[in-house]
Amino acid sequence: MIVGLPQLYLLMGLILAAVSLLTLLDRAHPKRWSSALFWGLYALIYLAGEQLAPSLAGAIMVAMCLIAGFGWVSGGRHATLDEGARRASAVRLGHKLFLPALLIPLVTLLGSTLLKDVHLGSYLLMDPKNATLVSLGFAAIIALGAACWLTGATPLQGLRETRRLVDGISWALVLPHMLAVLGLLFIDAGVGKAVAQVVTTYLPLDSKWLAVVAYCSGMAMFTIIMGNGFAAFPVIAGGIGIPVLIHVYHANPAVMAATGMFSAYCGTLMTPMAANFNIVPVALLELRDKNAVIKAQVGTALPLLLTNMLLLYFLMDR
Repeated sequence: MIVGLPQLYLLMGLILAAVSLLTLLDRAHPKRWSSALFWGLYALIYLAGEQLAPSLAGAIMVAMCLIAGFGWVSGGRHATLDEGARRASAVRLGHKLFLPALLIPLVTLLGSTLLKDVHLGSYLLMDPKNATLVSLGFAAIIALGAACWLTGATPLQGLRETRRLVDGISWALVLPHMLAVLGLLFIDAGVGKAVAQVVTTYLPLDSKWLAVVAYCSGMAMFTIIMGNGFAAFPVIAGGIGIPVLIHVYHANPAVMAATGMFSAYCGTLMTPMAANFNIVPVALLELRDKNAVIKAQVGTALPLLLTNMLLLYFLMDR
């Protein structure tokens, strides 16, 4: 295998290290030392994660949480073109501006379907188990090249724009990583069993409708807390879905799982913890209200959550 997740992690670590260095060199940055330390520690996780002792990796994550918690991570001042120049550039490039963005899903799809079994000599081109992620990494590099070609910018400018975007998202960029780890800790700690005990003890689940409401709303609420439906699913499915819906009401596991995940996604629409969905667009669009995306989605999320409850109630035994 020539390219796999280790190479992708190395690329991520180098990019984060560059962000840390650029932050450190920004003398106008109000909190450049602590912000550079935060991104440098995050880069270290990617660059040397497998070589670090678990306790040391955990200490690094705790240190990052403390730096962010005390408000020591902030954005710098970025030199940008004035509005007139940006509008002129947008008019000149027109719809070509969308080309780099469209290349990312296209290259990812082609790579994950056509290149996962390609050999160069006796070696696989990419890890077939992680072909989609590796292809996404390739796609990002190709999109950067296309953006530089279209605009006449350099890869260094791409790094500067990366830092500007990272500053816009700030510490929330780390949330998906942190929450994925938290989900694993919850599973290992037996949170699902604790949820099952609490639910079966204090909620009157002799009603099928109440059981459905508890399951779907639990998925949504736990996702709001965790920021990740995949982290919420094993906890709520293990605590309510399997022992109550399947064992008591004989629900179809496929229907239970599908509506549970859809309910979790409703929670994703309503939480800032889902940074990649609700915080990143705010930074990309440079919106003044950091909760603008969430506010726009609540009107969809709540009716959809109720719809999932009704679907599960009427279809669970199909």
